[in-house]
Amino acid sequence: MAVERPDTPDASLLRRDYYDEVASRWYGRAATDEEIEQGLTDDGADRLWPPTGDFVVGRFQGRPAACGGVLLCAKAPVIDGTAPATAELTRVFVRPFARGTGGGGALLSALEDAARRLGARRIALDTRHDLVEARGLYAKHGYREIDPYNQGPYSERWFAKEL
Repeated sequence: MAVERPDTPDASLLRRDYYDEVASRWYGRAATDEEIEQGLTDDGADRLWPPTGDFVVGRFQGRPAACGGVLLCAKAPVIDGTAPATAELTRVFVRPFARGTGGGGALLSALEDAARRLGARRIALDTRHDLVEARGLYAKHGYREIDPYNQGPYSERWFAKEL
């Protein structure tokens, strides 16, 4: 795993594959190029670099295989009555060829380290009901469900973890 700008060629392709998969699952069919481009347009990836965030790329057998970002929250979710410095996970993705290899857990660990370097003491995320594999990965690595801390068309489940 390596910290990398989200606009490098490998990171850009991984982000594109991420949007392809989440859009395809959302629509129940293959996403069009236009839908993928819409997801990439103004997606905030420019904030996934210090001091506001960071982006991690993982490789498996020499190939770009995984990515994810952390973004310091402007409005931290309240967990257990407090709202300390919180980073939000975003664009967490492992390409199908690398799934089941432990790469998802390694990616989460690298993202948690990146969040700590940014000063976060908690990490939070939102996800969708249909992203069952992602929800299982988060639960396996100590994330617990929390009350909603944001609203959006794709925010259906919320998780957090103390760092």
